Amino acid sequence: MKVYLDDTRSTPEGWIRTYWPEETIALLERGGITELSLDHDLGDDGRGTGYDVLTWLERRIFDNAAFPLPKIYIHSANPVGVLRMRNLVARLEEMKKNG
Repeated sequence: MKVYLDDTRSTPEGWIRTYWPEETIALLERGGITELSLDHDLGDDGRGTGYDVLTWLERRIFDNAAFPLPKIYIHSANPVGVLRMRNLVARLEEMKKNG
């Protein structure tokens, strides 16, 4: 399953759309996600950002090294958010590599 988190862009064909971090996290908890594409800014920072999904993944993998890490793409127009998210994705990949 491929999941696309965004509040305004069109959903690419073959992807499941989520609008909020909690929706994306619920799908991650169920399992089966092979690819994840995240926007940073979702229109209501009070409900979270794409970065929140990554911090959830970080905690989950820290608690359970066997938790699968999907291939992650960042498609945000926020340059600072993109940098933060890419740095965290690199940490997640390193965590998985080092078990």
